[in-house]
Amino acid sequence: MSADTYRNPVLNADWSDPDVIRVGDDFYLTASSFGRAPGLPLLHSRDLVGWTLVGHALQRLEPADRFAEPRHDCGVWAPSLRHHDDRFWIFWGDPDQGIFQINAPGIRGPWTRPHLLKPGKGLIDPCPLWDEETGEAYLVHAWAKSRSGVKNRLTGHRMHPDGTSLLDEGKVIVDADRIPGWFTLEGPKLYRHDGWFWIFAPAGSVETGWQGAFRSRGFFGPYEEKVVLEQKDTDVNGPHQGGWVRTPAGEDWFLHFQQRGPYGRVVHLQPMRWDDDGWPVLGDDGAPVTEHRRPDLPPQPPAAPATDDDFPGGRYGRQWQWTANPQDGWATQHSGDGLRLACVRSADAHDLRRLAGVLTQRLPGMPCAVEVELRLESEEPGARAGLAVLGDAYRWIGLQRGADGSVHLVHRFAEAVADRERDAAHACPAPGGRARLRVEIGAGARCRFSYDVGDGPREAGQVFAATPWRWVGALLGLFALAPAGEGHAGTATFTQFRIRAL
Repeated sequence: MSADTYRNPVLNADWSDPDVIRVGDDFYLTASSFGRAPGLPLLHSRDLVGWTLVGHALQRLEPADRFAEPRHDCGVWAPSLRHHDDRFWIFWGDPDQGIFQINAPGIRGPWTRPHLLKPGKGLIDPCPLWDEETGEAYLVHAWAKSRSGVKNRLTGHRMHPDGTSLLDEGKVIVDADRIPGWFTLEGPKLYRHDGWFWIFAPAGSVETGWQGAFRSRGFFGPYEEKVVLEQKDTDVNGPHQGGWVRTPAGEDWFLHFQQRGPYGRVVHLQPMRWDDDGWPVLGDDGAPVTEHRRPDLPPQPPAAPATDDDFPGGRYGRQWQWTANPQDGWATQHSGDGLRLACVRSADAHDLRRLAGVLTQRLPGMPCAVEVELRLESEEPGARAGLAVLGDAYRWIGLQRGADGSVHLVHRFAEAVADRERDAAHACPAPGGRARLRVEIGAGARCRFSYDVGDGPREAGQVFAATPWRWVGALLGLFALAPAGEGHAGTATFTQFRIRAL
C-alpha cells in the first residue's frame, strides 16, 4: 500500500452502524453503543481514513434504573448524526422505549439529556432531515420485528424544526414486502440531493445483505429503488448500513460496516460517484474496494482510536466503557498510575455476563496480544480480578484470594448455554498476589491465555474461540469482584494495559 492509498477496514473493530458528517474541514462519526456506558462514541477525522475517539455524547443510559444491570444487546441502536442550526444532533432508537434525540453546540458537548421524541416498541434506526430549501423537517425510521412484530418497512414523519416533536401519525413510505427479493430493510439515512429525497438503506440482513438507495421527488413517496453496493466476488460479506459524506473538494464517500462475527461490525470507506441517470455508484461499480486512492484531503498523520492505557491517577481512557451505568466507587482516583477497581460484591460472581462493573473495550479486528499487570490487594476470601474476553461465551484469567489467605492464579470459562463459569485450568500459587496476564488473539479470534507470576510465562488451558453477543462483537474486559456479603471487599489494581499486533 502506497502513501496515496488506504486499505479497508479503516476502523478495524466493532464501531457498529456508523454515521458520518462533515462540518467545515472536520469529519465526525458516531456508532451504536447498545447497553454500554458511556454511550454514543464520537470520532473525529480530517482525512476519512484515520480516526480518533474524542468522547461520548451519552454519559449514562436512561432510565438509569433500567440500565443498572447489563443489557448487552439493548439500549442505543443505530444512531444518526447531523449538524443543523449551528448544533450537533444525534437521533437513535432504543427498541424497548422509542426514538430519542440529543443535541449540543459542539461535538464535545455539553449534550442535552435524552428527549423521547416518539415512544413505542420496535422503533429503530431514526434519521432526521432539515430541508434547507423549504424549512421543513422530516424523520424516517425502521422497525424491529422482535419488539413490534413489524419489519422490512420505513415510516416517515413530518417533524417540528426544533426536533422536539413529530407533526403527524407517520406513514409507511417504503414497504419492502412489495419489492421482489427484499427483506429486512432497515438503517435508513435521509438526504436531499439534486431535487430528490434520498434514503440510503440496507437490506438482506447484516451478514449477507446489500446496500440500497431510494429516491423520490416528495418525501412521502413513491420511491424507486436500486442496489448500489453488494458483495459480488469480494470477501466483504454484507456491505451494510452507513452514511454518505462530501468533501470540501466535492468528492463523495460512503462509510459502512461489515459484520465479522466476534470482531463485530468493522468500518469500510467506499468511493462514491453519480451515474448518468443520477444514481449513486459505490465502491468499484457496486463492489466493495479493498484498497483505493485516498480522499483528496490534506495529508494527516496516521491515527486510530486509542487502546493502550497506563491509567494515570487511576483514570481510564475514553476507549473504556462499563457494561451498565457505573456507580460511584467502582474506580478510585489516586496519585499514582494504575486502575484501582473495587472488588464489587455480587450474588452473580459466578457469571461475568451478569455483572455491571466490568470495564470493557472493543476486541481488535487483527491478530494481537493483550497484556496487563494485576495486583490483588483484597484480603476477602473469594475476591478475584482478571482479564476477560467477554461475549455470549467468555473466558478470563486472573487472581483469586483463597479461604486460607493465599492468592492463586485461576483461569475460568463459561459456555454460551451455561449459567455459571467453570475452571479452564488448574489453579497455581501467585506469590505476592501479582501476575502478568496475557491473551494472544489469532486468526478467527482464537484466544490463547497465558500468565507470569514471577517464574516466567506459562500457557493456561485450551484455545478459546471468542464469540459475539447477538448484535455486539466480543469485548476485552477488566474486572474485580467479591462474593455477596457486607462491607468493603478491598481492591485490585491493573497497570500497563497494552495491545500489540502479532
